[in-house]
Amino acid sequence: MTFRLSPAARAEGHRLHSHDRLGSTNTEALARAREGETGPLWVATRLQEAGRGRRGNVWQSPEGNLFASLLWPVQGVAPEMVATLGFVAGVALVDAIRDVCRSSHPHPHSEVPASAGLEGGLQGSPDPLEPSCEAALRFAPQDGGMGGTGEASFRLKWPNDVLMNGKKLAGILLEAEQLPSGRRAVVIGFGVNVAAAPDDLPYPAAALRPAHAVDAPRLLESLTERFVEAAQIWNKGRGFPKIRQLWLERAAGVGAPVSVRTAETTLSGVFDTIDEGGRLVILAPDGTRRTVTAGEVHFGSAATAA
Repeated sequence: MTFRLSPAARAEGHRLHSHDRLGSTNTEALARAREGETGPLWVATRLQEAGRGRRGNVWQSPEGNLFASLLWPVQGVAPEMVATLGFVAGVALVDAIRDVCRSSHPHPHSEVPASAGLEGGLQGSPDPLEPSCEAALRFAPQDGGMGGTGEASFRLKWPNDVLMNGKKLAGILLEAEQLPSGRRAVVIGFGVNVAAAPDDLPYPAAALRPAHAVDAPRLLESLTERFVEAAQIWNKGRGFPKIRQLWLERAAGVGAPVSVRTAETTLSGVFDTIDEGGRLVILAPDGTRRTVTAGEVHFGSAATAA
């Protein structure tokens, strides 16, 4: 299993460290940052033995799934915009998944793409250009729905999940560390159930196989290409309004009933939108709007906890 970067990622100066076995790709990327690495650097591994999700939860890592992290330079990024990288990652990941699945099983009447929050957006691990119009055109909404095509539906779930037909397929974890040099290191971790979904989870989970002939290296290559495009749109946070729009076009549950459990309470209402900072906005039954920074989101069968 050989990991590789896309030509677009290599052209943008991305590099890749590939491993047979690691405890955690996020941990490895942060270690490289402490040694002076600034990124963009991808770290990928065939086997991950100590993966983690939000709030310190364990991320189960069956062999054959994708485990990768990206050390991303944030010099010149306003501190309040760093966490919005989670939405950049979400847009890039869901479109990369759609690309590789459509190219592996193209529908005869559809075109195949040419290439192949804040708790969930930013966690402290040790510390719990104008946007490209050309790139934006490549992010046209792709329904991916089940309406007669037989294709799986891939949707983003706030703040950091990808769902396949309402079941958790992937998670994204941002971690940050303030280095002795004064520089901030930010790592974006990606975990995707490619070959298998873990067992005994408190929520429904799915894997890409056997319905799609996809492997982890192929998905990573597509992800590195899509991330380049999304990051160009994001443009150090200045293009987040466009990323926000792209994220909402791919989101699960917008306009539907939602329940969010926070540390203090449970809020229920309708998933209205995400705001300019990436926070979830709930329209309560009394007509007021409540903003949520972090919490466990539940709607329909898409309740996830990790």
